Amino acid sequence: MRARLAAVGLGAVFGVAMSWGQFIDPDRIRDMLLLRDPYLYLMMGTAVAVGLLGTRLMRRLGVRAVLGRRPIGWEAERPARRHVVGAAIFGVGWAVADSCPAPIVAQLAQGALWSVFTFAGVLVGILAYLRWQEEPAPARSRARVRGRAAYRLD
Repeated sequence: MRARLAAVGLGAVFGVAMSWGQFIDPDRIRDMLLLRDPYLYLMMGTAVAVGLLGTRLMRRLGVRAVLGRRPIGWEAERPARRHVVGAAIFGVGWAVADSCPAPIVAQLAQGALWSVFTFAGVLVGILAYLRWQEEPAPARSRARVRGRAAYRLD
């Protein structure tokens, strides 16, 4: 229950920040993607820099997560073809819809009815991915990544 309350609270704060930062405005997103306005790139770059420095500092200091009490950390993985393909699919969807998943939820929360169609497209994509995951293993090639099974799109 504590984790769910934290998730709802952090999600609400994130939604307000998305709205305040104008990340949910399709015109602002379109201008960014057409390289007319650097505002969102600067905002995202700042967020990445703060996140990068913050997580590295927390890892170095041995900080534990508030929920779950596990140490802050991650495993590095070299970019693979599946990462490039996934990024390309995400980018095309972003360009077509003038939005990505987080702004869509904020748009819905603000009552933007046109975002219902974008949200439906996200759901179709999720369902297609889940269906693909249910395919028998021989239909996809398997690779080992640091002792874990991973799927490639070769």
